[in-house]
Amino acid sequence: MAKKSIYDFYRMKEKGEKVTYITAYDFYQARLAEEAGIDMILVGDSVARIVYGYPTMLPVTMDQMVVHCQAVRAGAPNTCIIGDMPFLSYEIGVSDAIRNAGRLVKEAGVDVVKPEGGREVAYLIKAIVDAGMCVQGHIGLTAQRIGQMGGFRPQATTAEGAMEVLADAKAIEEAGATATTIVAVPAEVGKLVTESVKMPVYGIAAGPYCDGQVQICTDVLGFTQMFIPRFVKKYANLYEEVGRAYREYVDDVRKGKFPGEEHYDKMEAAEQEKLRALLKKVS
Repeated sequence: MAKKSIYDFYRMKEKGEKVTYITAYDFYQARLAEEAGIDMILVGDSVARIVYGYPTMLPVTMDQMVVHCQAVRAGAPNTCIIGDMPFLSYEIGVSDAIRNAGRLVKEAGVDVVKPEGGREVAYLIKAIVDAGMCVQGHIGLTAQRIGQMGGFRPQATTAEGAMEVLADAKAIEEAGATATTIVAVPAEVGKLVTESVKMPVYGIAAGPYCDGQVQICTDVLGFTQMFIPRFVKKYANLYEEVGRAYREYVDDVRKGKFPGEEHYDKMEAAEQEKLRALLKKVS
């Protein structure tokens, strides 16, 4: 399978072909996504909550993102990989933004980097693009500013709010972004933005009209058991399945059912005799 480029995604938008887009954080998640034919993989800063158990995305570092991007690239060598730029890896200034974007591209091999924000980060997006890298935007709900937004809540629920998000999309496109994700907005806003810009628009909790859909892999696989957002469709229930497998393993070990003879090797009879003879000499 040939890796899709940013130009392929523009052509898909023109033809009305939907892009499949999912997160991954390790080698096997990425490998399974590529084997399934997923178009695009995001190594999201959501790794902070899903892998490390942090309460928000804010604590994850550039070093951690580089490591996870490297693992995903190894698992999906033929898939377009997008790497999230974590909190304070770009907001401080142009030099930091270019340097950290470059780390994801050069050290981890991602194809595209993704900072959060609209008009306020357009100048940073332009600087990264001018430095020779591809940028995907992120507008709507921006989890790195969750304190300012008052929690994980829908954005652009008013006409004025919709126009603000549209202005963000146009600003980052003008700055050189080759696509954007749009998060937690009404379907009408997702449709408005998708139809108003030339770049592809990928939605999560943004309705069916976007050029593609983004989902968190652990949501799709059914590892999430607490709060399940309404925009999530679970395609499996691996939380229960993995739990069942672990419980069966524990039971087998405690009852002496594992390992069975099929799970280990035995010495040949002659070697066993030699071993007994050697043990007698040293006893």
